[in-house]
Amino acid sequence: MRESANVFHLAIPCLDLDEAFTFYVTKLGCKLARRYPDRITLDFFGDQLVCHLSSPDKIDHHPQMYPRHFGVTFRSRQEFDDLLRLAQERELTFFQKPMTRFEGKIEEHLTFMLIDPSNNLLEFKFYHDPRMMY
Repeated sequence: MRESANVFHLAIPCLDLDEAFTFYVTKLGCKLARRYPDRITLDFFGDQLVCHLSSPDKIDHHPQMYPRHFGVTFRSRQEFDDLLRLAQERELTFFQKPMTRFEGKIEEHLTFMLIDPSNNLLEFKFYHDPRMMY
């Protein structure tokens, strides 16, 4: 089991580092940890996200929700609502508008998906029953 001091790491392809910086840092509110000519490393809600400069053939030009996306499952409804409001106010591009999944079931949750400038899909969710996070 992961200790709380450890950090999950994810690397994703990126067409343009300046666009990635604008999306993740300026608009989404992540913190820039490091920047190099070929990548930026971000504090993505407490975990490490690295956007690697990639050629166009490494980019998914027709992304679909499954099987590849990443994001955050919030324990707090307020944090989910705050991020949703920020995404709407800053006019981030929604891949999937806010919705409720599995309505009426124990795994019911709120969700929305954003798409970054390199077509990476980000899902954010909140489960009403915290036992369903895993």
